[in-house]
Parts: sequence; C-alpha cells; structure tokens
Amino acid sequence: MRTTTLRAILPLALLAALPISAATAAAPAGSTVTITAEGTDLSGTVSSSASCKDDRKVVVFKQRGTKGGGDDRRIATDDTEVSGGVGRWSTGNTGMTGRFYAKVTKTADCSADVSPTIRVTTSRLRDVRS
Repeated sequence: MRTTTLRAILPLALLAALPISAATAAAPAGSTVTITAEGTDLSGTVSSSASCKDDRKVVVFKQRGTKGGGDDRRIATDDTEVSGGVGRWSTGNTGMTGRFYAKVTKTADCSADVSPTIRVTTSRLRDVRS
C-alpha cells in the first residue's frame, strides 16, 4: 500500500517542483505597423506598448505577385525612433513604383506585424490601398 501511495504522489511532487513554463508567461505585446507613401518616399509607424515602439526593425518589401509568396523583394530596412508617442520609420526616396508592404520583426517582448499593401505611382504621387 505504501509503495502505491508513493508512486501516485511522487509524479505530482516532481511536477509541482518544475519552474513555470514559457507557455504560462506573459504573451508578447501586440504591434501594428503602417506604411504610407509621399511620392516614392516610404514611411510609417509602429504602434504598441511603450517598450515595443523604439528601436524596432522594419523591413520594406516590393510585392511581386501574391503577398508573402516567396518572390517579394526586400528593398529597405529602418529602425524605429519614438516621436509623438509612436515609433516612426522611413526609407527616404526609393525611386521605385509598384506595390509595397512593411513588416516589423518579432522580439522577445513584442509581436511581429505586416502592413497592408500600398500601390505607389509617380503619376498620382500618393499611395492607393490595393
């Protein structure tokens, strides 16, 4: 009887002694990345909790075919700087037209995000959501 009780209690005791798993840790803070165009200058923002706005890596892609289909071309990167309560990024003048989107990368405390695609044309000098 004593052996049966020990066999039942020992696994529970070992389980209770384990550290809290990563699954029960706090989830990463949500992030939202935007992209806009003024002519062929691309820029945008990263909105999130305070610790997830500054120094976030943003990668800009020129979309070829289906978004995220593997053939999109990486054209620029920038790190965000906080201004006016949001993280701001800018590529400067890319000199390129077409469809573009931005991705903000995941960090240990902050989630990744992908912006909507915008269409940049020189004739209209503004972005058009596609």
